[in-house]
Amino acid sequence: MPYVHVDIMSNMTYASDRHLLWLHGEIKTPPFSAKARFEAGVLLRRLQIGDSLGMPHQRPMPTIGRRCSEIRIVDKRESWRIIVRIDPDAILILEVFSKKTRATPKAVIVTCKQRIKRYDETSE
Repeated sequence: MPYVHVDIMSNMTYASDRHLLWLHGEIKTPPFSAKARFEAGVLLRRLQIGDSLGMPHQRPMPTIGRRCSEIRIVDKRESWRIIVRIDPDAILILEVFSKKTRATPKAVIVTCKQRIKRYDETSE
């Protein structure tokens, strides 16, 4: 499977960067505010270069799978989540959604698991 390197902060690429692979979702204004979109870009870029974000920006999501976590973006009136899996060579974007309750919706968890399964089956 060919990889496309996406650096959302610039057009530069670096040999040590992990690729961003979008399996689903997008971050655009609207519905994200420009500030929230920028924050999402900065946090994803940090993951690309190998930083661990920690709380409050990143929370592990073992219910979805190993190496999975949610990136938290607080916007003006909404709270956004970006579900990712951090592989040695790539950051997989599994889902982007507006979170309206404390719990992650069951449908999001099931969908993310399915996307991981399909990705792993086609990547072997």
